[in-house]
Amino acid sequence: MPSSPVTGSAAPVIRPRGDVVIQIEGITKEYVMGQAVIQALRGVDLFIRRNEYLAVMGPSGSGKSTLMNMLGCLDTPSSGRYEFNGKDVASMEDDELAEIRNREIGFVFQTFNLLPRSTSLQNVELPLIYAGVGAEERQRRAAEALMSVGLADRMYHKPNELSGGQRQRVAIARALVNQPSIILADEPTGNLDSRTGEEIMVLFGRLYESGNTIVVVTHEEQIAEHARRVVRLRDGVIESDELRC
Repeated sequence: MPSSPVTGSAAPVIRPRGDVVIQIEGITKEYVMGQAVIQALRGVDLFIRRNEYLAVMGPSGSGKSTLMNMLGCLDTPSSGRYEFNGKDVASMEDDELAEIRNREIGFVFQTFNLLPRSTSLQNVELPLIYAGVGAEERQRRAAEALMSVGLADRMYHKPNELSGGQRQRVAIARALVNQPSIILADEPTGNLDSRTGEEIMVLFGRLYESGNTIVVVTHEEQIAEHARRVVRLRDGVIESDELRC
């Protein structure tokens, strides 16, 4: 059975609705830097259910970026267990992990990570190319993803022809195009002004309401306020785990 979020001894047990997508138990991560051993994560337990909207918060050095890398199968733990859709990640071969990263996890980064010489449509098509989807189907699905984020009139524009908010919308469309199990967004408003950042968070809210599972890593309280559940990390452990109405 998945463990319950930490809410304090007097708080009620919180069990988010829906099926479990991610479950991690006793996850640790150590880095060796010279003669020093840095403990980035110290026995983290966490579950994420389908159609949750979760914010991961914490100060610099709290372990939130390390946790994001673990959730995205971009790094491996020093110890502990990680199950993705009921499968033990440690037992997966490299090609199976690559397929999960491409098909099951949609990534949204602070720096957008768009190909500068490619159009919005071509950037969104990329995960479908890696998945072996044919050209006609790729273009149809990429166009639908761009329309879903309000960029129907920007499909053939390149990144330098778009605003920061529009570039992030392209990145979100790319994350959505494979209909992943979960969207991981790492400081998605970090390179945007406050008004544009708010527009992006409103978009994430709409995506959540339409059934998507979203995890946002942020250090900003006003960004975390958009989520329905907030996990706070400090010194590599979960300090609190709060479900909001």
